[in-house]
Amino acid sequence: MGVQFGEWNLTNTPPQRDYLDKVSSLLAPYGPDGRDVYITDKLSMLYHALHTTREACREKQPHISPAGCVITWDGRLDNRTDLIRRLSNGLTTDSTDVEIVAIAFDTWNTKAFARLIGDWALAIWDPSAHTMILCKDYVGVRPLYYMATGERIAWATVLDPLVLLSKAKFAICEEYVAGWFSSFPAPELTPYIGIRSVPPSSFVTLRSNQHTITKYWDFCPDKTVRYTSDKEYEDHYLSVFTQAVQRRLRSHKPVCLHLSGGSDSSANVCVADRIVASGDAEAPALNTVSFFNDTEPSWNERPFFTRVEEQRGQIGCHINTSLGTDRLFDFQFDRFGSSPGVGLRPKRAGRELSACLRANGNCVVISGTGGDEVTGGVPTPIPELADLMARADARQFAHQLKLWALNKRKPWFHLFFETVKAFLPPSFVPGSKHRRPPTWLSPDFITRNRKTLWGYRERIKLLGFLPSFQLNLSTLDVLRRQIACIPLPNDPAFEYRYPYLDRDLVEFIYSIPRTQLVRPGERRSLSRRALIGIVPDEVLNRRRKGFVVRAPRVAIGEEWSMLSEFVENMVTSSLGMVDSSLFREALHRARTGQEVAVVSLLRTLNVEAWLRQLTQWNVLSAEKQDAKELERQRLQMEPSSL
Repeated sequence: MGVQFGEWNLTNTPPQRDYLDKVSSLLAPYGPDGRDVYITDKLSMLYHALHTTREACREKQPHISPAGCVITWDGRLDNRTDLIRRLSNGLTTDSTDVEIVAIAFDTWNTKAFARLIGDWALAIWDPSAHTMILCKDYVGVRPLYYMATGERIAWATVLDPLVLLSKAKFAICEEYVAGWFSSFPAPELTPYIGIRSVPPSSFVTLRSNQHTITKYWDFCPDKTVRYTSDKEYEDHYLSVFTQAVQRRLRSHKPVCLHLSGGSDSSANVCVADRIVASGDAEAPALNTVSFFNDTEPSWNERPFFTRVEEQRGQIGCHINTSLGTDRLFDFQFDRFGSSPGVGLRPKRAGRELSACLRANGNCVVISGTGGDEVTGGVPTPIPELADLMARADARQFAHQLKLWALNKRKPWFHLFFETVKAFLPPSFVPGSKHRRPPTWLSPDFITRNRKTLWGYRERIKLLGFLPSFQLNLSTLDVLRRQIACIPLPNDPAFEYRYPYLDRDLVEFIYSIPRTQLVRPGERRSLSRRALIGIVPDEVLNRRRKGFVVRAPRVAIGEEWSMLSEFVENMVTSSLGMVDSSLFREALHRARTGQEVAVVSLLRTLNVEAWLRQLTQWNVLSAEKQDAKELERQRLQMEPSSL
């Protein structure tokens, strides 16, 4: 892994060394293991390394392929062995990831991207075609941003050099902020008009006079896996999940795993222990980190992660997330915050995590993110019932409707109408109150960003792909948006890895019957069955974890005087996004224990603090956004299929 930057000067102005030194100082905290640079008369490419694998220690980047292409690769290649076998061309098991990728591109050109499995982002300069190609894996785990003007094309892993070292000022992208107010913004957006993010599963082709976006891979709805027994599904799931975890244990240093006490993180840890015991793990050691807060009545994780620690015979790092001496609303930035949540001073829990990673020498952290969404952690019958409705299987539909109604303790016609509503346009269905836009947003802002504020919801199409497949893709899009908003760590620098987002695992899950994942009274049915005897029963069969809401309400009451002053003269209000008086009322309701959208409230405070910091850094343009121009940009950036 590592971080990258590049600039293509279209005016034939040679790269300036002092400018690259400024860029390097911004990248160094994310890539502390050395830097290298490639420079021509109009192009510069810079790479800062973060060594997370044995092979990465021998990489030299930017890398020049045999055909003369210049490549920077920020990633982990999971199907190395298969690619080496297919490509040959002098490659061996000791070849670095970037060497394999370079040969793959020389051999297959852009068709190589669909064959690269792992977490990655890469930039390829083709001097013969005067073309720059930027590309990401299918989820978009590694960030990669770019901007194109009449004078230059620039790209980077982090936004800081594109924003701080640009001669221009930037207007804030309203749609991006709207995404923060609701769920998450679309992954191709950034906070700044004029700077884009490479979309997942796509590559951007940049030339001096044009640029295009092409989608290189997607899930195939026709791919199905059908067995005659539950046992066969369970064996296949365990095999592909074990492979997903094993791929993420590829590291020459000890690997840290989040252990929350939930079944997702616990499965990661328990399966990782089995891989280590079998001698198939590259990581020399594993350690865990667990967060707890005994003051939260709905968040009692300690008994569950303790049970996993008892099974593995090793106690991990335990971090208390209760407020203690920390203030929840301490919006001080120790460095430039390029997006909401970036640059905030770390809380005590964050400082303890950093100390834990340093003490154990970790540069890789494995997370359970995506487990709920992929394995059926949300026990909804709608995908299954919608499939039966689309197939016009009335008999089976009636049977399953009855079973689910009894399990949910709802009248059957309620579930029937919920299924029907899934096929209606979102404008016809208001949705649950938890998904509605926050009440303190201005009406005009809601009108301009309605689709974003409703979470980019799309109706299920009755004809075509199965409804469950359509809903799978919709859920994956939410995960992509969430992943795109996770800040890149730099204190210390480390890499997040997500076994539940492994492409082979997700592809298997999307190709099996929905009834294998969720059954009446059995959420995570397949995962639970496959992991019996591996994950402790107490964890495997626990009820869903509670949602923590007490701490923010308490903090609002304790820090009311500061918050009252903070919401005066709000930047979000001056930009026409928030009605400050309604927002103050919402804060008061939260303070007095009344019902309020706590997550949206906290995000609004965070966005407000971030925008104030941007004004201090003097990077914002005073120009108003033009709605027609933004729509034209959106249409221009829609990816085409390969």
